[in-house]
Amino acid sequence: MIDRLIKTTTAVSVIAVAAVAAVISYRHALDLVRAQGEAGTTARLIPFTVDGLIWAASMVIWDAGRRNRPVPTLAKVSLTAGITATIGANLAHGAAHGVLGALISAWPALALVGSFELLMTLTRNAVPPPVTTPDALGPRPDQHESERAEVEQTPEQAVLADYRASLTGPGRPLSQRYLAEKHGVGRRKVKHLITSMDRPASL
Repeated sequence: MIDRLIKTTTAVSVIAVAAVAAVISYRHALDLVRAQGEAGTTARLIPFTVDGLIWAASMVIWDAGRRNRPVPTLAKVSLTAGITATIGANLAHGAAHGVLGALISAWPALALVGSFELLMTLTRNAVPPPVTTPDALGPRPDQHESERAEVEQTPEQAVLADYRASLTGPGRPLSQRYLAEKHGVGRRKVKHLITSMDRPASL
């Protein structure tokens, strides 16, 4: 309950700050674009390209994190370029009022970028961990025991195991030659093992 309250209030605060900062940053960028000779629809749309680039790059980085994949270099470069452009535009807007004026003008852009990245952090942390399958967890304990039993089996035991299995199969029982070559046991030894079984079989 407390965790959900913390995440909810943080998300609301981040979104509110980001909305206010976005409006102020947009107006600063619009004034700067108009001062450079642009007007009309072009002047109103140029600031959106900066924030849109930041959004797109952040989404790609977020998606890469969800899928446990490396972040594309283009996404990193685009995010850096977008942040540099929005902060630079706001600094230039307040540069006429000195260093303090430039810093005050740039603050909304910094708040916008910081709020947006905080929101992305909350979203990334909210993604559930990938579901692990039994195969991903490694061999089961009983599987280790089975493999260990097979490894510790002597050639003579392997011969008898294969021969017994062939008795219940659809074809003829395995031949002494085949068993001898497969397990590296002499044919006389194989014959002795087979004839000593409780259920002898004719080859």
